Amino acid sequence: MFDLPLYFIKISFVIGSTVAVAALLGIYKYQGSIIYPSGLNGARDHVDTPAEYGLAYEDLSLKTKDGETLNGYLLLHDKNSIDYTNKTVMILSPNAGNIGHFLPVVKYIYEQLRYNVLIYSYRGYGKSTGTPSETGLKIDADTVMEYVASHTQLAESSLVLYGRSLGGAVTLYIAAHYANLVAGIILENTFLSVRKVIPHIFPILSPFRALCHEIWASEDEIVRIPDTIPILFMSALEDEIVPPEHMRTLYELSKSKNKTWKAFAGAHHNDTIVQPKYWDYFYEFMRNINPVEK
Repeated sequence: MFDLPLYFIKISFVIGSTVAVAALLGIYKYQGSIIYPSGLNGARDHVDTPAEYGLAYEDLSLKTKDGETLNGYLLLHDKNSIDYTNKTVMILSPNAGNIGHFLPVVKYIYEQLRYNVLIYSYRGYGKSTGTPSETGLKIDADTVMEYVASHTQLAESSLVLYGRSLGGAVTLYIAAHYANLVAGIILENTFLSVRKVIPHIFPILSPFRALCHEIWASEDEIVRIPDTIPILFMSALEDEIVPPEHMRTLYELSKSKNKTWKAFAGAHHNDTIVQPKYWDYFYEFMRNINPVEK
């Protein structure tokens, strides 16, 4: 005899399983657009330039080995000036917006703190071509560091990497692979790995985090960085995206003989930069970086 309730249970199970599998396959296939929201709020439509902030700059266009073109801005001080610091801040951006959104900070670092500034868009961000991926962003980083090494003024300057969130992961990759070109590191709200962030942001996907192929294993990169490179860690204690314990663990994993921990009570992932004393800590760290002799 035909059991109608049992039939519907079986059909529901099959349909539910099919939908769940399809959803997981979708997440696997399209995770790049989740991890790298490069087009959010029209960030690919318009990118401000330093000229709009009254700054002289060089508009960079760098070709990667896989055929993409990276856009960036380079702001240099006169190396013959009596107050030339001979220090450069390379800004590695978070995973939303574009480099134009960060130009007020670029202006402050360049004009008030008197450091050279290099900032560039990852592939698929701003005016850079291509589609973002971990492999691609690492190629981008290789391309930029090759440019730095070949640039007379930059190669003779003390280079400090300043990475926020995803930019911190890129920073650690660069420092681990190009330590001879790096004089210091500033990290803000950076994760141990993307997989370890998933349970915090998407608890329901926690059992499936192994499907995430954009890994960014910062916890592995940081132990490869020589202990001679000083590192400033700045952590928001109310970070709603990257668990604050990720930053603390990175601090503990670091072998640096000169590492500094700064925590900001009440700060969240995106407002750490406006917290009291943030820029005091930044400037103090930069002042203690030894400049390359001119």
